[in-house]
Amino acid sequence: MSRFAWWTAAVAAAVLLTGCGGSSGASDDDAKHGSDDAFSASAPATSSGLPSSLTSQKLDWGRCTGASAPSGDWQCATVKVPLDWSKPGGETIGVALIRSKATGDSRIGSLLFNFGGPGGSGVSILPSYANVVSKLHERYDLVSWDPRGVGASEGIRCRSDKAIQAAETVDTTPDDSAEETAYLRDAADFGKGCAKAAGKLLAHVSTTDTARDMDLIREVLGDRKMHYFGISYGTELGGVYAHLFPTHIGRSVLDAVVDPTADSVGHAKNQTLGFQRALDDYLKSTGQDPKQGSREIADLMKRIDAKPLPTSSGRKLTQSLALTGIVLPLYSKDSWPALTIALQSAQSGDGSELLRLADSYNERDASGRYGTTTHSQRVISCLDDKQRPTAQQMKKLLPEFEKISPVFGDFLGWDTAGWCHDWPVAGEFDHPEVSAPGAAPVLVVGNTGDPATPYEGAQKMADGLGKGVGVLLTWKGEGHGAYGSGSDCVDSAVNAYLLNGTVPAEGKVCS
Repeated sequence: MSRFAWWTAAVAAAVLLTGCGGSSGASDDDAKHGSDDAFSASAPATSSGLPSSLTSQKLDWGRCTGASAPSGDWQCATVKVPLDWSKPGGETIGVALIRSKATGDSRIGSLLFNFGGPGGSGVSILPSYANVVSKLHERYDLVSWDPRGVGASEGIRCRSDKAIQAAETVDTTPDDSAEETAYLRDAADFGKGCAKAAGKLLAHVSTTDTARDMDLIREVLGDRKMHYFGISYGTELGGVYAHLFPTHIGRSVLDAVVDPTADSVGHAKNQTLGFQRALDDYLKSTGQDPKQGSREIADLMKRIDAKPLPTSSGRKLTQSLALTGIVLPLYSKDSWPALTIALQSAQSGDGSELLRLADSYNERDASGRYGTTTHSQRVISCLDDKQRPTAQQMKKLLPEFEKISPVFGDFLGWDTAGWCHDWPVAGEFDHPEVSAPGAAPVLVVGNTGDPATPYEGAQKMADGLGKGVGVLLTWKGEGHGAYGSGSDCVDSAVNAYLLNGTVPAEGKVCS
């Protein structure tokens, strides 16, 4: 188990369903699919310094292939991007795309989605998300992609299924020097596996690299401006894109917003606060006192740490797996009843339900195969994160984490020390730069009950983008993300902006 991911509830619960084929090449179909919107009608803004072999490539949109290819009118293709953006004329890699054309006649352009993680596969997720954005689909081609290092875009697998399961026995909240040594050794081993699997790609999967890929994708798609919908980690990516290409921003929405001012310790504290806040709200909804309920859950975690629970599968429920099982249903209020059942079972000595939830989060199927989303998440975030606190530094900070949350504090504090421990490549920044002077308005949507990306991050993103650029929309709700989560107020405001360009009043609140 690794740090909890920045992605939507829909993504956190999703199985990666879709395979995607296609390659670069000529296509007459795209030329027939024009646009009548002012944003896209003229020639796309060009990326200076790039060879025409990249900027002039035509996408060979074709049927998506693979055992779980989506039904309907989905098309897939591959776009070439530079492996190393400092050498745009050098070696290239393929980035997998998926799209479904606008269903109506008044097409605006392409709407590019990133669902978070980092490490979420847009190629796999977008088809299952299309029903949520059906109104937007009328006027936009829905487009997403697997970012470099993810899924069909040179996806990185750092460890075998057998090794992943074996690592479940590693104590992620060490209680003595032997457990600490084993924990850090396992963290370093994971990094070595990533380096072996990724090779030279490991140094070129940063958020900045992906933001530059996005702009090339926009140009190859033929869009003059970037219309973008970023969710969770996708908001950080959107902020970085806006900083790099402020004049290319069209209509952009950032939902479930990552705090752009936080370093790696700050992000861990934010998540500790967010998940504890969501757990408190869950406990209140069941008629429990949050402090007492949290103490009981924390005591349960300590008992499981000392003696993992048996399960119907024959595997043991460790403390790390138990915490993961608690976290998954906190992403969505609709999943709270499942958390009640799982906690009651665990208190009775049966870890089966919490293990089932943890396996869903960790993409483990019935045959013991694991997905690689968390592998991609780690290689991307460790390349981004310049700050890598040591175990000794984090042990001094553990009391602060435990004060924020008696349930999640110890785990997320230790995780910050182990996540990028002895990582093979250096990190790029303490926190991303998102200032975007001159950009069109960017709608920033924050949810006051968000567990994974606390509401305060939305406020800081809006401020960071700059006056007249970041426009904050607040929803007093629960779960990770706001759009499509049951608020007509939020959905109407976002739709009005993306479809008509109507910017909501600054500080608008939906309750």
